[in-house]
Parts: sequence; structure tokens; C-alpha cells
Amino acid sequence: MSPFICSLIYGLSVLLVEVCGTYEVDPAKVAAQSYAQRRTVARPQFPPLRTLNPAATDSQCRSRPLDLVFIIDSSRSVRPIEFEKVKIFLADMVDTLDVGPDATRVAVVNYASTVKIEFLLKDHPDKVTMKQAITRIDPLAAGTMTGLAIKKAMDEAFTEQSGARPVSKGISKVAIIVTDGRPQDQVQEVSAAARASGIEIYAVGVDRADMQSLRLMASQPLDDHVFYVETYGVIEKLTSKFQETLCGLDPCTMGHDCEHICLNSISSYYCQCREGYLLNVDKKTCSLKQVKVEVIQDPCKCEARLAFQKQTQNSLQDLTARLAEVTRKVEQLEIALGHV
Repeated sequence: MSPFICSLIYGLSVLLVEVCGTYEVDPAKVAAQSYAQRRTVARPQFPPLRTLNPAATDSQCRSRPLDLVFIIDSSRSVRPIEFEKVKIFLADMVDTLDVGPDATRVAVVNYASTVKIEFLLKDHPDKVTMKQAITRIDPLAAGTMTGLAIKKAMDEAFTEQSGARPVSKGISKVAIIVTDGRPQDQVQEVSAAARASGIEIYAVGVDRADMQSLRLMASQPLDDHVFYVETYGVIEKLTSKFQETLCGLDPCTMGHDCEHICLNSISSYYCQCREGYLLNVDKKTCSLKQVKVEVIQDPCKCEARLAFQKQTQNSLQDLTARLAEVTRKVEQLEIALGHV
């Protein structure tokens, strides 16, 4: 290699170091780019990526036990590093749940062209072994048979033989589908059948996911059951949203506008007033209850008064009759004297 070329390479390397030192790379902004953008630009050097820690747990969910099945897309469009982020998302979700045989049970269905149940609802009664199982999940690659995955989850993962609780127990059955593409099979009918069987479906779309397909899969209302993130790099942000939705957190402790008393309902709250107050039409504020005063007289006093009134009336009538008799006699006397 000639001295000129060596000098040129050295100069470029020095310039590159200076530029990198002048302009800092913001990983959050880069992670927010779409897949189409990221594949056309050079990848900067990021800090060490977060890895899944099976031992770390941080449960904040103490209510609403679930039979929960994750249905995750691992088709060819999901790169290995992106699939690792899906697994971290699953582990974060497990951390927020109250996992146990009498609490929430979790299963994972992995799909591409084929479908594989990674573990069943009955397999892992604690978080540590469940998260260890999540670390062992490998992508399947190839196509995107979302409808087939939903059917397998309904027919095999949500059965009592696989660990789902009987309908009589009243335990909610929930499926969370995570995909970044367009299904290569039909999802409308199988999703409707799953919902009709009592499965509540949440659909999470990433990057180029087909929004129409997500709406066909998800339960109503769609605003509460369809989610979208631009990249797998920010999918972990959905953890808090699902925690609020699935865990049945105490809405009153999260903030309310009741003037007196806040009472929790299933997913919201309502207001109540203290004794002696009435709830106003705004269902939030309270007004003092109007007290109707009713005067009750002593019945003995009433009877005595009535007797006195009757006696007085009789006396007046007697006096009036006597006075009339006297007047009549006076008139007769005057007539007699007039004739004398």
C-alpha cells in the first residue's frame, strides 16, 4: 500500500473519531426509527444491550387471577436481536403479574409457518422457572401463520388439560398476540371463535404490522385492545399499560376526583358521600341532606284543648239562648206597658 493511501486512511480515521466525539448518539431516538429506516443507515455503537434476567422479579399485581397466553410472532421478519427484545417484554410482563397456581398462570405459543407451544399454563407455577423457560425460546423463522397460532392456542393452550381453570371458577382467559407483519392465513373467523369461547384478545403490532388484521383479531372495544409500537426496541413501554389493564390496580389510589369517598369497581371507581350528604348530579361532589322537621304534639294536650273548646262553645250557646229569652221577655213587657 502506497504512503499516500496510508496517509489518507489515517486522516479519515482521525476525522471520524472527532465527529463521533462531537455528536453524541441518542439510543432512544435511534430505537424509535422504523425498521425501514434502520436497515438503510449505519448502526451506531450502543451501550451494552439489556439482557433477560430470570432471577429478577418485581410483582406489583395482587388481584384478578388470569389464564394468560402469549402468542408471539418469530417469523423471518423478526431479527434475532428483535426477538430477544420480545422475550425481555415477556419477562417484564411476568414480573408485573402475581404468578401462581391460585393466581395468574402463563403459557407461550410461538409461531411462524408452524406453531409451537413453548410451555403450558400448568408447567411453571413460579416466576423464576417461567422466566428461565422464556430464555430458552428460539425463533422459528419462515412465514406468518397467525390464524393457525390462534387456533392452536384456543384448542390446546386454553384447555383444562393444559392447566386452564374451569369456566365455573370465573377466571379470565386472556391472549396477547405480538406480531410485526401481515398474516398469511385467515384470522377473522378463528379470532371470532376464540372470543366467542370466552378468550379476551389483545393485539400488539410492531413496525409494519397490518393494522386491519390487528383489529380483526382483537376484542372490543378496539381502543383498549389494539396497540402499536414503531419498533421492538420500545415494546417494553407497553408493560405498564398491560399492568394497568390486567392487574386490576386500585383506581382510587391512582387518583380520583370524589369529594368524600372513592370506591373501586372492576376497572374504574365511583363516588359516595358521607352520612348526612347526598351525591350531586355530577356524581363527584356532595351536598348536605335537607332535613324535614315534623312537629308532633302531645295527644293529651290536644284532647284537653278540644274538651275546653267544646265546653266553651256550649257555654256560649247556652248564654246566647238565655240572652235571647231575656230579650224576648223585655219586648213583651214593653208591649204590655204600652197598652196601659
